[in-house]
Amino acid sequence: MFTIKTVKGDITKITDVQAIVNAANNSLLGGGGVDGAIHHAAGPELLAECRTLHGCETGEAKITRAYNLPCDYVIHTVGPIWNGGKNNEDKLLTDCYYNSLKLAMENDIRTIAFPSISTGVYHFPVERAAKIAVKTVCRFLQENPDSFDLVEWVLFNDQAASAYETEVSLIQK
Repeated sequence: MFTIKTVKGDITKITDVQAIVNAANNSLLGGGGVDGAIHHAAGPELLAECRTLHGCETGEAKITRAYNLPCDYVIHTVGPIWNGGKNNEDKLLTDCYYNSLKLAMENDIRTIAFPSISTGVYHFPVERAAKIAVKTVCRFLQENPDSFDLVEWVLFNDQAASAYETEVSLIQK
């Protein structure tokens, strides 16, 4: 049996998971928001390893060690930049969650924490993102029973926390 939950806090300080997901940019070389915070907390070794990955396409995911973070791995995924829904943004965001979970499963990771991918500087509407995220995670867990013990969202602000809590509560009824 698995647990799905939300937590308001700082993803770089989460201690109950083997992997955290980084809402990265295509270069994987750090940026603002969650990406910058993860790179800062992990230390320069993360940047050095990311340089060897040669970037990442939107919707795809790549894995690194976590270095100074309190988990073992960082799964980097590149979310879509919101353009009014005209550029396949929903599917690309779905792919971020699906491919991150697939990569985690392939690496025997059973506990994982996500941020709210694409809802910061990429401006994806948070309520829409929460629906996509929770639906995608549920579908993946149904397709791959007994593959995860914990999937959680670590959310930085009240708006995101509320949106994800609403979606998670709907699936737990």
